[in-house]
Amino acid sequence: MISSNVRCSSTLFRPYTQQANMIEVICNDRLGKKIRVKCLEDDTVGDFKKLVASQIGTSYDKIILKKGYTTFKDHITLADYEIHNGASLELYYA
Repeated sequence: MISSNVRCSSTLFRPYTQQANMIEVICNDRLGKKIRVKCLEDDTVGDFKKLVASQIGTSYDKIILKKGYTTFKDHITLADYEIHNGASLELYYA
């Protein structure tokens, strides 16, 4: 039995009342590639980068995500950055 205070990015282990919402985030690299990624609000930026990397076929550690002048750090969740359904992020390659 898993307790309700365990954090996991999968809805499989969460009680029904604490399930995170699926969101769709748009990533634009300004070079003609625009990607729509479905993820959870409680996913970390690092997890989100792995989802993006699997869709564009590059390594996740070479991806930099920004919005305005804010560069997102890998250990912070999307909800903490207030990224919600339909948000648009800038995608850069390192």
